[in-house]
Amino acid sequence: MTLTSDIVHINSDLKGKEEAIAAADFFNKRNGFSEKDSLHIMLITEELICLVHDIMKGFIGNLWLESKDTSEGVLCKVLLSAQRPESAEQEEQLLSLATSRRNENSMGMIGKIREAIRLNMKLTAGGELPSEYKAADNWYNMGLSDKQLSTNDKVGEILWSLEKYRSKLSEMRSEKSDELDELERSIIARLSDDVKIWLTYDTSEVVIEKLIRN
Repeated sequence: MTLTSDIVHINSDLKGKEEAIAAADFFNKRNGFSEKDSLHIMLITEELICLVHDIMKGFIGNLWLESKDTSEGVLCKVLLSAQRPESAEQEEQLLSLATSRRNENSMGMIGKIREAIRLNMKLTAGGELPSEYKAADNWYNMGLSDKQLSTNDKVGEILWSLEKYRSKLSEMRSEKSDELDELERSIIARLSDDVKIWLTYDTSEVVIEKLIRN
């Protein structure tokens, strides 16, 4: 069985927050999740809502939840989708934020999601990344898929995965690193099975996956 919640518009001033919380609550009830699993889905949703506040003034994103029965349990997804700003002023603001204080902006899982959405403004139509994001040890490059995967076969679509980033960190460091400690402190990284960020020239889509096991 597949369930999809209503799509809720979330603004940078957090208008729509109550509607999104209500959609997540109804989603949990329709799936019949336990109190603990419902709490985890709600915490992930709240984190995703809150990150919208700091992306940029006038930002609008669409948030919804999906679930699908699998042999292992119910695969849940909390999704946030945003279009590339049409306003030149908004685009300039995003470019400025993505360039300045880049290391500070990308701290934590929420910071990395924000930075990836801002980075979308720097993508070329062919999906090329800025040179400063191509270093092998850069957090963004470490999480990139080896192939330009796409659920919709879009040309130039890029996929960043928390699962791959975490795996790369583990391979490169024999002891716990600051980066791994940082992930452990993140609610989203701790509670989810994966975070996928799909980028194209026109859109950004964040997909947070959590498997509710049988």
